[in-house]
Amino acid sequence: MAVEEEGIRVFQSVRIKIGEAKNLPSYPGPTKMRDCYCTVNLDQEEVFRTKIVEKSLCPFYGEDFYCEIPRNFRHLSFYIFDRDVFRRDSIMGKVAILKEDLQKYNNRETWFQVQHVDANSEVQGKVHLELRLSEVITDTGVICHKLAVRVLECRGLPIVNGQCDPYATVTLLGPTRTESKKTKVRKKTNNPQFDEVFYFEVTKPSSYNKKSHFEIEEDDVDKMEVRVDLWNASNLKFGDEFLGELKIPLKVLRQSSCYDAWYLLQPRDNGKSCKPEDIGSLRLNVVYTEDHVFPSEYYNCLRDLLLKSGDVEPVSASAAHVLGEVCREKQEAAIPLVRLFLHYGKIVPFISSIANAEVNRTQDPNTIFRGNSLTSKCIDETMKLAGMHYLQVTLKPIIDEICELHKPCEIDPVKLKDGENLETNKENLKNYVDQIFNVITKSGVSCPTVMCDIFFSLRESAAKRFQDDPDVRYTAVSSFIFLRFFAPAILSPNLFQLSPHHPDPQTSRTLTLISKTIQTLGSLSKSKSASFKETYMAAFYDHFNEQKYADAVKNFLDLISSSGRRDHKSIEQPILLKEGFMIKRAQGRKRFGMKNFKKRWFRLTNHEFTYQKGKGDHPLCSIPIENILAVERVEEESFKMKNMFQVIQPSRTLYIQANNCVEAKDWIDILTKVSQCNQKRLTVYHPSAYLNGHWLCCKATSENAPGCSPCTGGLPANIQLVIDGDRETERIYFLFNNYMSKMEKMQEACGSKSVYDGPEQEEYSSFVIDDPRETYKTLCSIIEAVKTLEEEHAQYKRDKFKKTKYGSQEHPIGDKSFQTYIRQQSEVSTHSI
Repeated sequence: MAVEEEGIRVFQSVRIKIGEAKNLPSYPGPTKMRDCYCTVNLDQEEVFRTKIVEKSLCPFYGEDFYCEIPRNFRHLSFYIFDRDVFRRDSIMGKVAILKEDLQKYNNRETWFQVQHVDANSEVQGKVHLELRLSEVITDTGVICHKLAVRVLECRGLPIVNGQCDPYATVTLLGPTRTESKKTKVRKKTNNPQFDEVFYFEVTKPSSYNKKSHFEIEEDDVDKMEVRVDLWNASNLKFGDEFLGELKIPLKVLRQSSCYDAWYLLQPRDNGKSCKPEDIGSLRLNVVYTEDHVFPSEYYNCLRDLLLKSGDVEPVSASAAHVLGEVCREKQEAAIPLVRLFLHYGKIVPFISSIANAEVNRTQDPNTIFRGNSLTSKCIDETMKLAGMHYLQVTLKPIIDEICELHKPCEIDPVKLKDGENLETNKENLKNYVDQIFNVITKSGVSCPTVMCDIFFSLRESAAKRFQDDPDVRYTAVSSFIFLRFFAPAILSPNLFQLSPHHPDPQTSRTLTLISKTIQTLGSLSKSKSASFKETYMAAFYDHFNEQKYADAVKNFLDLISSSGRRDHKSIEQPILLKEGFMIKRAQGRKRFGMKNFKKRWFRLTNHEFTYQKGKGDHPLCSIPIENILAVERVEEESFKMKNMFQVIQPSRTLYIQANNCVEAKDWIDILTKVSQCNQKRLTVYHPSAYLNGHWLCCKATSENAPGCSPCTGGLPANIQLVIDGDRETERIYFLFNNYMSKMEKMQEACGSKSVYDGPEQEEYSSFVIDDPRETYKTLCSIIEAVKTLEEEHAQYKRDKFKKTKYGSQEHPIGDKSFQTYIRQQSEVSTHSI
């Protein structure tokens, strides 16, 4: 979800690898061990949870998580919990990274100290306040000062224990006085509208003789401050929960008698400076990205340069190849390039071109496509994007079975557990390998067309280059489909969306053994048993030294790399797109009471959207995809519930609450994509619910009244590849800009080779330059396009800086990231002048 800023779309995303925790505090009981899991939170909203690692004070998670961030946030937080079977799970500690600090740790493995979680420091949300200082003339004609504090509203307060019933206290603090007042409690909302005014006497009339704590000299006004505390009204015996505070000195009223601003809530300043206790550390790798995407025409020049890369001769002189040469890692370049070429339908000619060039540089057929080249990384990324549903259909059922049944499959005699039988384990493993091998080799007709077209190209290039090797046409394809697609997916199913979490150690070991065997079966190497370092694996592989396995592999490879093949995968076959627990509102006649909201297991395929009581139960309701007329968010005020959306059908609307903002966005996106081509899709909808005889949004009394807001539109109908071409071009611009010094060095290398036509200087030898003249021309065009875009970005920042108001709702006072931005822009503006 992008935030629109005057035609510029702003996207935020984060990719996280949660590695392991070390030296967590021991449990006070006799075992001392804990059952720990880790959560990822935007501020205090949980968006991901790892699996539970049992009986460990140094749990290894190895979990990866990616999400598009649909809202603003202050902290990216990681909470470590200890599971408690009898009571609520207890928080052991947290790591909280400020948004503005994320770049410091970008894409680096970092150990973070785990901090104590203090209820007084768990703060999120902002408050809108107005202060007004007025002169009041008393009956006797003398002047005194009164302060009016108006608490207008709050936004984004946390939900504590599933509820938020907020109220505010307003306190005037002075050298000799304290006076407090309180708003009404607003029920069931984390965006309360208060609009309450409180009056405080600041100075007394000069004729006021009786000495008291209210008598204050005007000079003391500067020493006074207003404190606003937010609380969650609680029915529990522990009392109300603190949500945050802010303090405003009255000297802000020096320039003007009225002051109006938004403030970020801050942790309570209780003056305690306790020594931080060592409660362990957590290893994380965080990649946070913020893309500012301009209108499409801004990217025309750079995009055209990139998209013609497949036609440039030689391909090493193309813009896309240059990106691969200057990036620190080929993967960096491959991800946006593949997505861009897929979006414009040019991925096959581009990959064919760079693959052909790589094959022609390869001397030994046994090393074909074995390196981490741009070709390999681009094909990997294409398979991961285009082949995701292919993997789901082919591997997910058997992977689920392996994870659920926990059959012992260890065949290393040294690692056998007590009570395990080596022969039984071998039989279990052999059955799993046979099952997976059979589903793979029989899945050829389901292989996506784009993958088949690429494989055909690889096969032709390899066969032409190494005409004396009859097997190279197979190994060129198997090195991708087995070695870099099926084997990694079996080894780490969580990375390919085949399971929600990293498997437990025993299952992980089983999958490792299966993956090794499948990889070797698919490699068609001459001496397969010898390819294993471990003798027990070589002995186990003897079970598969039969010609039928090699024949099955060759038939499969022939099918997926045949010329002119088209995708025979029929729409008859349901593809599971997403599933999980959410809360739904009853669709029947009942309108009131909590009984209307029930937890259900939802499943979405390309055929239907269903829900049932639990996973695997019979569906209670099935909505055919063609009956989905629109999928839209529901305003929070409708049911006083966050993260709600609606699935609109011809006769009724299904209201659903997701667990968090990221999950809500994912469900809305995938449901919208899968129903985008429905002929009867709505153009307008009701953003609120129909309650008490009328629509809350437009007050229309008929339940069948047409909608009052335009539906979200413009999404492409392709389920597999919903790609924003402009966003990918923006990312490529950012990479080119980041590696500008390397591009300039490459230009020097072109000049060196062109002028001297001798051996390359050592400092330039890292670049592949087949045609210096053409490469130099391409580099000049790239640099010109990048510098033009760079100036557009700089101008956008300058304009934004001029229009920005500190203290507005978008940039509340107390936002450190914005203060950093202000300082940077001031420096830039001064430098420009």
